Amino acid sequence: MRITVINGTEKHGVTYRLKEVFLDAFRERAEITEFYLPRDCPNFCKGCVSCTLNGEHTCKDAAYIKKIDDSLLEADLIVMTSPAYVMHVTGAMKNLLDHFAYRWMPHRPAPQMFRKRAVIITQCIGSGAGSAAKDMKDSLSWWGISKIGVCKAALMDTIFWDQLSQKRRDALTQKVQKFAARYARMDYREPARVNFITRVKFLVCRKMHQSLHKDNPAYLDSLHWATEGWLGNARPWKST
Repeated sequence: MRITVINGTEKHGVTYRLKEVFLDAFRERAEITEFYLPRDCPNFCKGCVSCTLNGEHTCKDAAYIKKIDDSLLEADLIVMTSPAYVMHVTGAMKNLLDHFAYRWMPHRPAPQMFRKRAVIITQCIGSGAGSAAKDMKDSLSWWGISKIGVCKAALMDTIFWDQLSQKRRDALTQKVQKFAARYARMDYREPARVNFITRVKFLVCRKMHQSLHKDNPAYLDSLHWATEGWLGNARPWKST
């Protein structure tokens, strides 16, 4: 199996340690590809919307984005990690998610995404893990992924792993190991189930693109939907 990991920071802190514990459950049987932000996506999205209007290849950062996109499409499991910075994901993670606006369902979702599984790992001092997880989950769900697991940790004393008490480190490790065990038992040859909410989102976007494609057959997003057959009876969660 293949796992793609997007790390919201290059820092090897508590979130990094939790992610490493999670991956330990897969190392002997998985090919793991990791990206670290901002190193692997160093430039800010400037909001030019060229990716949505003219194609993702026209993005000024296409060389970085395509490499990550290809890895995500090949992955059986996507892992996103980010500590909470001021109640949300890191700026580097938000920047990456902005770059992938073209993959949102109202634009040009990849059919492969609808049957994938994803995991979010986040932690914070006090509160903020929930809102940071939501930042990542919003994008994953609008990419078409239904099966999204979240592992959160709330610390109260320090952000440094080595400064945590041994008891606290053991408790966090056991929590992530238990979480990872659920995903390690899954059969990744069997595509994930597409839930009701994802199907509703898809059908609403389909209705929109039926109208847009009728008015302008050359409009890139609607052309994508038409090419995939989604304006008709085809669905990305059904085998053809």
